[in-house]
Amino acid sequence: MQRGIALVADEVFLDFSLNNSPAQSFVSLNKALTFTLSGLSKICGLPQMKLAWIAVSGPSDDQAQALARLEVITDAYLSVGTPVQLATPELLATRGEFQAQVIARVQENLRELDAQLSRQSACNRLLCEGGWAGVLRVPAVRSDEDLAITLLSKEGVYVHPGHFYNFAQPGHLIVSLIVREDEFAEGIRRALSHFK
Repeated sequence: MQRGIALVADEVFLDFSLNNSPAQSFVSLNKALTFTLSGLSKICGLPQMKLAWIAVSGPSDDQAQALARLEVITDAYLSVGTPVQLATPELLATRGEFQAQVIARVQENLRELDAQLSRQSACNRLLCEGGWAGVLRVPAVRSDEDLAITLLSKEGVYVHPGHFYNFAQPGHLIVSLIVREDEFAEGIRRALSHFK
């Protein structure tokens, strides 16, 4: 805290840990002013239900100042709709089934991805500890954006270029791991065939 820097922890994927143990939240961090973010969009699979939150933790004086400033900011924007506020306890109570389905699909798609990657040598993937996106390391022979456009136009496969996720160097593509398993397998097959 001696440098006066606050932490911002986006924990929308915290519940989607692919390890056997749950991930630790930043909410209990008390050494530095910390803003921990989450919301219904990801944790409950409800992007249409516009409800998110910020938990503020850290030294009590810093918390008090931050909460006072956040109150001014929140008063300047539209408030959360009453129906979603009233439904939140029930929505949160039912998130377990949704999350279990997502984790099962992500794990299956990661197994498929690893199986296909093992049959070639041009590409590999970065470690995936949670969430529902995978990062592919691919030959950096052109920009990731050009590669993503080529894969879309020639192979019918939609991926994100690495710079969407702040990879400064080319050679990274992001794939969704929540696509239906059969579509995912075919999409990866087509994408990897581009590098033969």
